[in-house]
Amino acid sequence: MFNYKLVKTLLTQLISLNFLLLYGQNDKPERNAFLLRVEIDSVNYYQQEVIKSPYFVKEKILQIYPSEKLYIETEIKSDSIFSMKTVNENLNPEKTIIIKFNQNTKGRLHDGMMLSVKNPFNKTLKYEALMYLNGGTEWIPTSIIPIRPNLENYELWNDIILSIVLVEWRIE
Repeated sequence: MFNYKLVKTLLTQLISLNFLLLYGQNDKPERNAFLLRVEIDSVNYYQQEVIKSPYFVKEKILQIYPSEKLYIETEIKSDSIFSMKTVNENLNPEKTIIIKFNQNTKGRLHDGMMLSVKNPFNKTLKYEALMYLNGGTEWIPTSIIPIRPNLENYELWNDIILSIVLVEWRIE
């Protein structure tokens, strides 16, 4: 005798497990180790082995290096950013901030740094930034323009930036 109730229960559990595996595997809490190379001039460059490390060095404190593109999935509670995590794919565009940090070059010459941040929210996205410059000894604050709802902002610097930390995330 065929037991439909048992088959239905097993199928439900299998679908639930598949859903958890599919969406649970999208989390990407750590960057893989990579070789960071930043052009200085036609002869010199900065090079560093970036070890496998978390993108968020503390809760809602994001460190990003030149050449990285990140999808930051957020949870909003009471009109504020409650939590943030890096993910492999943008499966939830309505709550995922897209961040790219690059060095612009002409040949092997440094031609500036660019940070782009896409705001997926219906409110203005604000954050603060600190940058670590080539030859520097400390993190330096830099000004950031608030990002209007559903738009993307571009921040440009002539400095040679080795890393940026983004903090104090909020929507208003």
